[in-house]
Amino acid sequence: MKNLSRIDRLASAAQTLRAAKTGTGLGTVLRTKEPAAIELQAEWDLTTFAGRFSEISGASAGACLTLVFRMVLEVQKQGEPVAWITHRKSMFFPPDAAESGIDISAVAVIRGADNLAVARAGEHLLRSGAFGLVVLDIGVDARLPQHAQSRLTGQARRHHTALICITEKESHQPSMGSLVSLRAHTERLPQTGQQFSCRAKVLKDKSRGPGWDYVEICHGPDGLY
Repeated sequence: MKNLSRIDRLASAAQTLRAAKTGTGLGTVLRTKEPAAIELQAEWDLTTFAGRFSEISGASAGACLTLVFRMVLEVQKQGEPVAWITHRKSMFFPPDAAESGIDISAVAVIRGADNLAVARAGEHLLRSGAFGLVVLDIGVDARLPQHAQSRLTGQARRHHTALICITEKESHQPSMGSLVSLRAHTERLPQTGQQFSCRAKVLKDKSRGPGWDYVEICHGPDGLY
């Protein structure tokens, strides 16, 4: 892979960070500003996603990014490194992510040529065991070969890493495949004033069964939301 050496350096740096972390996590590097939303509920936290291959979908990126970044924030607060891998030309808006409390400088961002390159990079980082969360942002072309999904799932389970794949699709469209352990579809709903809600409806959950929802009331600038 063309940027394999860079991926190796990222994995090595993440391993060093993970080994050196203290009980205060990333408190010295995270922004002290509180996120512009309510606290995470028990259903939408790292314990739900750790060690699993999850797909978070949405007809548009807004609500999906908001809820995935809540996971990024939680993982960073626990002192765990985060990687974001995509082949898309555009993704999240860094200033809005930072406004929500994310330490953007601590998110390893990798771009691949296509979905297969994204999967290979994800597998490499997962294999290092250095990351608490790996996000594969693949957008509309939400397809990965079965053998790639199998390797990703195995490494996520082995290292108890949260593996989240972001896709753009409607709720009636099927998940990426049988290896997806949890699939949630997101939408943004207006509320009063400048507030709005981001809702995730879980359509598939091999651990506790489908049908549960998570709703978060948000407010803040356009972009991430």
